Order: sequence, then C-alpha cells, then structure tokens
Amino acid sequence: MAAPRTTGPRVTRRRVRTRANLLDAAFAVFAAKGFGRVSIEEVCEAAGYSRGAFYSNFASLDELFFALYRERADLIARQVADALAGDGPDLDVPASVDRVTEVLLLDLDWLLVKTDFLVHAARDPAVAATLLDHRARLRGAIADRLARARGHTPLPAVLGDTDSAAHAVVAAYDGVTTQLLLDKDVARARAWLKQLLTALLTDGSAHPE
Repeated sequence: MAAPRTTGPRVTRRRVRTRANLLDAAFAVFAAKGFGRVSIEEVCEAAGYSRGAFYSNFASLDELFFALYRERADLIARQVADALAGDGPDLDVPASVDRVTEVLLLDLDWLLVKTDFLVHAARDPAVAATLLDHRARLRGAIADRLARARGHTPLPAVLGDTDSAAHAVVAAYDGVTTQLLLDKDVARARAWLKQLLTALLTDGSAHPE
C-alpha cells in the first residue's frame, strides 16, 4: 500500500499564509509610499520574503494590487449584503441606507492606495480594463439587490434602470470618499453618504418616522 501523502496540506497552508503576508505588507507599503513608488523588493523586505516567494504568488505588482482590490471589494459586498440581509422584497430604502453606511468600509489607507492605482490604471488601458471589470462586479451586486426590490419599491424615474441606479450609488461613494481623503473626517463622510444615498434612491422624498 502506498504511504499516505502528508505534505500537500502543509504546503497549501504555507502558501496561503505567504500570500496573505505579502498582501498585508504590500498594503502597508503602498499606503505609506504610494503605489507607483514601491518596488517588488520593498514589498518582499516588508513581508520578510524573497523575490522567489513573491513570484510564486504574483506575476507583478499590478496582479498583487488586484488581489488586494478583490479582498476589499469582497469585504464591501459582504458588508452591504449583511446589512440588507433582513430586508424582504419591500426594501425600506432609508433604513437600509442607514445600516449600510454604518458598517461600510471607509478606511483612509485603502482610499490612498486605491486612488494611486486609479491614476496608474488611467494611463494603462490593460490595467484599466481589469479594474473596470472589478468595479462592474460591485455595481452588479448593487443592481441585483435593487432589481429584487424594484417591484415593491420603485426607483426615482430620473435614475432609469437598476444598472444606472447602481452606477449612481458607486459614483456617490466615490465622491464622498474623495472628500474624505482631504478632510479625514470619517464621521462626516458617513453622515453625508447616508444623506446623499437616501436622497438619490428616494428622489429626496423619504422622511424619517
């Protein structure tokens, strides 16, 4: 009988841990220095790994960033989904917006990294295409939730369909977080985002109980 294979799981766990450590180190270095000012060597040094460890997990800094982006996008999607989990088809927009804006990730370091990368992507069509794809997935999740409620909670006519409404929601988030980068006031950003999304999704007609 062949001996049982015992090395696979340990190697897998080690690889997962190495990848996670590289992502954590890259995030810290990107936030401190700016995406375009960081080398692979600096990421490796911060994580305590060799270039070989880096290239066994990522082909480039762009690929590493997209892994970071997916992590944050997935986190935001989970936050939104959890905040809306108790809603039935009859979506209470003001209450839902309250719950979402209370838990939504508004992290200054992440916003710095994301903004740096947006500038980088704007100058590279291939990178921009990948980033646009990730943003489209986030908008798709928002549009899906709005579509499931639309028969019970109509959207303002000016927004058009649910895809357009999802674009508007993401644009509002982008605008508020840009201001947050400058004034560093997270509480104010949450309050402003709540007011803006409520007005946007209810045509300004929602009033507190």
